[in-house]
Amino acid sequence: MKFYIKSMVCSRCKMAVQNAFKQAGFHPTLVELGEVEIEEEPSVEELRELTEALLELGFEIIDDRKSQLIEQIKNTIVARIHHNDETPKINLSDLLAQKLNYDYNYLSNLFSEVEGLTIEKYVIAQRVEKVKELLMYDQLSLSQIADRLGYSTVAYLSNQFKKQTGLSPSFYKALKENHRKNIEEL
Repeated sequence: MKFYIKSMVCSRCKMAVQNAFKQAGFHPTLVELGEVEIEEEPSVEELRELTEALLELGFEIIDDRKSQLIEQIKNTIVARIHHNDETPKINLSDLLAQKLNYDYNYLSNLFSEVEGLTIEKYVIAQRVEKVKELLMYDQLSLSQIADRLGYSTVAYLSNQFKKQTGLSPSFYKALKENHRKNIEEL
């Protein structure tokens, strides 16, 4: 049986959710961002207990198809931006359409309708947070960061960063206090 889990956006989230399933007596065969597959068919009582355990950890089982699709869109974007060190080789609209087996226009309209913002704006927010993280580590130049995140130029990255934060990347880097957001808060 497959479960779709809301707010499961990082490796630690995967571990926490996997442990919750194991503690509930289930045997996960697949644990990915936003998805868990188990061998067993849970009873109503087991499902209720699992739901409560996940809620205590800040996660939620998603029941309806539209919400599952939105969560899959978000997880695909988060994985691409935050968990991939390579320059993207396929554009995001093609990736989403291929991975989720829906026309991109349908996915885009659904996302906008449910989330109240476009996929593009969600991607920009995620990319800016990743830029903040990489600036904080101070291991890559702005040019390398732009390349890694698929920006065509450093100027384009800087422009988008300033629109989102009100600060230039170099000024942000010079700040002692970096105001980063959790991925799930975006």
